[in-house]
Amino acid sequence: MTATQVNRPTPLEGIRYFSPPSDFVLRGRDGLVEIPWGDRPPVPLLVEDWPSAEELASADYDMVGRGIYQALRLDPDCVYAADYAAILKEAYPHIVSELGGQIIMLDARDVDGPYLDRKINFLRIMALLDPANAGLPLEIARTCVEKGSRLSSLQLAVSSWYDAEKYLRRSLELNRADFQAAYEYGEALYVLGRYDQAADIWHGCLPGFDAAEQARIEARIAAIQAGQLPLVAPLDYLTALSIAVEQHHSGQNDSAIAIIEDVLADAVFAEQFPLHEVYYLLGSCYQEAGLMDKAAQAFKRS
Repeated sequence: MTATQVNRPTPLEGIRYFSPPSDFVLRGRDGLVEIPWGDRPPVPLLVEDWPSAEELASADYDMVGRGIYQALRLDPDCVYAADYAAILKEAYPHIVSELGGQIIMLDARDVDGPYLDRKINFLRIMALLDPANAGLPLEIARTCVEKGSRLSSLQLAVSSWYDAEKYLRRSLELNRADFQAAYEYGEALYVLGRYDQAADIWHGCLPGFDAAEQARIEARIAAIQAGQLPLVAPLDYLTALSIAVEQHHSGQNDSAIAIIEDVLADAVFAEQFPLHEVYYLLGSCYQEAGLMDKAAQAFKRS
């Protein structure tokens, strides 16, 4: 896909854009790569590479690869991202291979919030390289769900769960026969408070599960139809818990306790969502508030 020059490139930290001459040809890999640049977009270069390119009125193969890879890592949604991904796919197989290796490495370890962000960005680049692959937006969605469900990153729950819903919808657009993805899409809708939509999605995916799973899903559908729902959308509770985490960290344990107890008082929410980390947080708040008996009870449930 060629870019129209009416769009300005996305400003990115550590990147400067280089506009090569009209006859610029990207060459590399001992003659295996020879791509006339033509009306392709400006080339993102690392700031340290830009002076040489400007002086020579040209950018070499390594400069272009480094710059494009870094630009996509910084923002897979940047202007011309699809163009840059197409160049990576055509001319830089070693970078694509490295990208896959990074994702595998992150899958193999227990990672925290920043690593989850890195994994999401890597997956988003892979989705640019292989836009018809339904498994990529599905994996992005699952990583967003993990990020939006961890106590340590609940301050990002809203954006994470909305992103999860978006990528699950995209995955189903690419593969409507994936019943597991459909169930997870319904789960995201449920967390966002779109209960009727969740029930419709779950009803449609029932044929893809065995009898035991069908019974469990049908019970959730029946609960929605009977109005047996959390008092507020689960996402609102997750947001409240993020505030409790902040208050605990700032020493306002009484306020944190009040929020957590209010959340846990909703029996429907407490039953449907695994809250072991929340009970540990509650125990820590009780402990610091000097309520040792309550702390012991909370820790037992964590």
